[in-house]
Amino acid sequence: MPPQYIRSEDSARVPLSPAVKTGNLVFVSGTPAYFGNRQIARGDFPAQMHQVLKNIQAALAAAGSSLDRAVKVNVILVRTSDWDDMNRIYREYFKEGSYPARTTIVCDLANPDFLLEIECVAEAEGRTRDGG
Repeated sequence: MPPQYIRSEDSARVPLSPAVKTGNLVFVSGTPAYFGNRQIARGDFPAQMHQVLKNIQAALAAAGSSLDRAVKVNVILVRTSDWDDMNRIYREYFKEGSYPARTTIVCDLANPDFLLEIECVAEAEGRTRDGG
């Protein structure tokens, strides 16, 4: 079966798909904290973190998956000082003790208003990571 390219309203702006489903996996592109008409909560890390995770949930749902099926997450932070807030908020979106593998790096991002991006890989269907 060929890959399924998940599109969004913004797909025409940049040459990427928010998510691609191939086989039983969903690959979610680096996801910023846009909401509404490309608005962003400038300088507000907690708001951006929540928005990024909501955007990832929407991309996964469009591909028939969810955060419960995430197996790998890459978090890209702009500021090391956001580490504790990132971990606190991240815990809210995953079942305790059943976290996906994760890498976190700190670097600049293309848009100076972005304080983070997150990308992930999830199973598309079937059992959740914890066997449920």
